[in-house]
Amino acid sequence: MHYDVFNGDADGILALLQLRLAEPKTSTLITGVKRDISLLKQVDLTQATSVTVLDISMEKNIDALQPLLDKQIPVVYIDHHRSGDIPASSFLNAMVNTSPEVCTSLLVNDHLKGKFYLWAIAAAFGDNLQATAHRHAKKLGLSSQLTQQLEQLGVYINYNGYGRSTDDLHFHPAKLYEKLLGFESPEPLFSDKDSLYYQLQQAYNDDMAKASRAEVLFDVEHCKVACLEDAAWSRRVSGVFGNDLANQSPDKAHAVFTKNIDDSYTVSVRAPLNNKQGADEVCIQFPTGGGRAGAAGVNALPESQVEQFIQVLSEYYK
Repeated sequence: MHYDVFNGDADGILALLQLRLAEPKTSTLITGVKRDISLLKQVDLTQATSVTVLDISMEKNIDALQPLLDKQIPVVYIDHHRSGDIPASSFLNAMVNTSPEVCTSLLVNDHLKGKFYLWAIAAAFGDNLQATAHRHAKKLGLSSQLTQQLEQLGVYINYNGYGRSTDDLHFHPAKLYEKLLGFESPEPLFSDKDSLYYQLQQAYNDDMAKASRAEVLFDVEHCKVACLEDAAWSRRVSGVFGNDLANQSPDKAHAVFTKNIDDSYTVSVRAPLNNKQGADEVCIQFPTGGGRAGAAGVNALPESQVEQFIQVLSEYYK
């Protein structure tokens, strides 16, 4: 049995989409909300014959990866998050690049020699790699209209991945992937007014209108922190709202706090777009933190550590 294990955001979904369009394969899908990254442990060691892992940190999944390799189960691992020490095994094919200018879908795009480049560009936009995505679009001669549509598609798919559980989402990531698998190119989605592109567009616009009224906890020249209430819409926009703030003020670091049911906070951090480093370094100082240089987060920040977190964030980027 083959397993495809992938992040439920735009990058994870569209990385797998490219791979399976190029290399169709019957597989068991393992995914979840964007922050559910300890996914590899769900693979059944007694059933697995091979595994593909996309867009989840190897460092966070090493305890589940090593038993697979010990059982001589071939693993393809493609990612751009913190990897830690990559195991030396002939059963591991690791394509890992932690540069802040790449995402997993772009690594897959390179692997496939650009066969499904429109999906890769949409994913790069979804991961808020604006400059990188625009550079690829320009190099390939895409029209400004198509480039804008790919940008919006990436943002909407990414937006769909955020939530406390998949109940918060408009589409379960596995179902969204399966719907998209019917399209070699995203272009038909833009011409069909009933497509999931327009369904997600309406939902995104409704939620972002609410986010524009978010409480500001801290705002100085180099750093801004906003807070959202404990609600499904808040959890859906927590990441894309952070991206939006970062795009509006590219010299600032941003954090978006979303209140959890236990009075802790889920935190999304975006490094300044003009200085895309350090977001992971800030977040790993807290027990449930992780991510990458340009974008990171904390899954459950205790209320008692809110001021400490803001201080650490502010001091880092001062």
